[in-house]
Amino acid sequence: MKIDPKHLAQLSVIVEAGSFQAAADRLGITQPALSRNMSVLEARLGASMFTREGRRSVPNNLGLRLARSGLAIRIAEEQAGIVAEQTAAGSVGELSIGAPPIVAGRFLTKALARFIKENPNCNVELRTGLVHELRLMLVRGQIDLVIGPQGLADPADGLEFDPIIDDRVGILARVGHPLSRRKNIMPADLEAQVWLAHSRGSLLRQQTEAAMIASGVKSIQIACESDSIRSVLEIVADTDLITTMPKATTRPYLEDQLVFLDFDRPQFHRPLGRIRRRETPESQVEQGFLRMLLAMIAQ
Repeated sequence: MKIDPKHLAQLSVIVEAGSFQAAADRLGITQPALSRNMSVLEARLGASMFTREGRRSVPNNLGLRLARSGLAIRIAEEQAGIVAEQTAAGSVGELSIGAPPIVAGRFLTKALARFIKENPNCNVELRTGLVHELRLMLVRGQIDLVIGPQGLADPADGLEFDPIIDDRVGILARVGHPLSRRKNIMPADLEAQVWLAHSRGSLLRQQTEAAMIASGVKSIQIACESDSIRSVLEIVADTDLITTMPKATTRPYLEDQLVFLDFDRPQFHRPLGRIRRRETPESQVEQGFLRMLLAMIAQ
């Protein structure tokens, strides 16, 4: 049996208002029109929902039970309206973000924390991974966007890149490392060091090797490899090993233990930005988060 939910909602207003006329006034319709709707509902049910008490129509048990269903319909409609208004203002919805581990750290978490506070009805998901993992998640539609290096955005996969900052790579060492006081670091100095390398599948490892070759570094001695950013930072801070890290996203972790060496090359250029599917419409939630991220970076 199919029942018009509008009629059930109107029934709940009749029960609340106490009379057909008062309910009609609330609903903004005439009393005869409301009476006709209730007659249609009773005909559909094959049963009466009201009993007569003098000149008044009083809901019976069936009417009261159906009125509860009508109230639930009205509440759902009101909630849907609120969600629609909040969505139009960009304050509700879902946002799934992917990022490499170092970008997903303090660079993003501060902006995410502020965004969540200002948009309490928005469900936010943050997923981390290596370049190939993030690209696959994005192409499959498992995440809405990636905040990551430009090298992740392959146009052949239908991805587009909007730059945010140049998160250029630098060589990282502990404070007090012998090279930290050098102003003219030569390729031979880097060849003489022991390195902590990033995992072989990472874009940062590939970029590091390309930059070293272009700088004239013939080989580097690797003592340790890791895909854990936290492990990299802690090991370098406690040893004489050196490594490479993106400067902008690593800077919040330096404190007084780590320092970037005075060595720069064009190959260290590393644009960081938003990567998304070209054909997917941009949501207002996504726009709101990006505006907040850009504003916090500019501070």
